[in-house]
Amino acid sequence: MQPVLRFAPSPNGYLHLGHALSALIDFEMAQSLGGRYLLRIEDIDATRCRPEFEQAIYEDLAWLGIRWEEPVRRQSDNLDAYAQALGKLEAQGLVYPGFESRAEIARHIAQHTGAPWPHDPDGSPLYPGMSKQLSPDERASRIAAGEPYALRLDMSGALNRTGALTWVEIGTDPHQEHDTLMAQPEKWGDVVLARKDTSTSYHLSVVVDDALQGVTHVVRGQDLYQATSVHRVLQALLGLPPPLYHHHRLILDAEGHKLSKSTRATALRELRRQGRTPADIRRMIGLA
Repeated sequence: MQPVLRFAPSPNGYLHLGHALSALIDFEMAQSLGGRYLLRIEDIDATRCRPEFEQAIYEDLAWLGIRWEEPVRRQSDNLDAYAQALGKLEAQGLVYPGFESRAEIARHIAQHTGAPWPHDPDGSPLYPGMSKQLSPDERASRIAAGEPYALRLDMSGALNRTGALTWVEIGTDPHQEHDTLMAQPEKWGDVVLARKDTSTSYHLSVVVDDALQGVTHVVRGQDLYQATSVHRVLQALLGLPPPLYHHHRLILDAEGHKLSKSTRATALRELRRQGRTPADIRRMIGLA
C-alpha cells in the first residue's frame, strides 16, 4: 500500500513557524516514503474559521515549496460522515448528553471535594459525570426544552469494549525501528464528541477523516501526543484502521510556550512581507 500523509490546519488564523515545521516534516516524510501528500482544511469551528485564512494557507504552503493532491478535503463539506460515526457510537450505548456549562462543572468540583481534582492532559478538570445517570426520558425532555448540551463518550464503557490499546510511534526516519506505546485514554475521562451547536469535535472528525482518506502516517506536534489515546479508542470502537504516528518537536517562544494563533505568533505571511525566503524559514525552524 502506498503511504498517505496529510497536513490538516484550521483556517482560524494565519500560519506561523510552528505550522511551517509540521508541514515541512510531513511533506518530506511523504517524499522519503514515496507516498501521497494530502491537505485537509479542518474548519468545523464556524465562528472562528474564515475564507481569507484558508486562502492564506494555500499561499503560504505553496511559497514554502509544498505540493499537495487535489481536491482538498474540507471538514465543513463532510458533516454527514461525522454524524454517521457518532450514530455508530450512540448505537453502542456509549454516548450521553452532558448539560452542564464549564462554570457549573467548576462549581460542582469546588463544592464536592476538598482533594485535588484530576485533570486531563490538556489541563482541564475531568468531567464529574453529573448528567451520566439521567434517565433517557430526562435527557430527551431537557434536549426538547432547548437546553445546551455536549455529547460525551462514556469512557469507562468504551474501555470495557476495547480493552488495552496501543499505537505505533515512529521516529524522524520512518525507515528505522518503531516503538509500540500503551494508550491511556482513561486520563481524558468522558471527552466531548459533539455539541448542540457543533455536530462534531476534533477528536471524532480527525479519526473519521484519516480513515476515509486512507492516511497511513499521521505527523503532528508533540502537543497532540496525549490525544492519540482518545483517537485509538474511537478508532477501535468504529472499526477504523490506526495509522502510524510521529509527534515532532514544537517551536517555542522566548518564554518557552508553543507558538499559537491565539497569541498572535508572527505569521508566515508577515515574514514574507519582511523579505524572508523559504530558506530563511527552514533555518529559523532548525531544518537547514
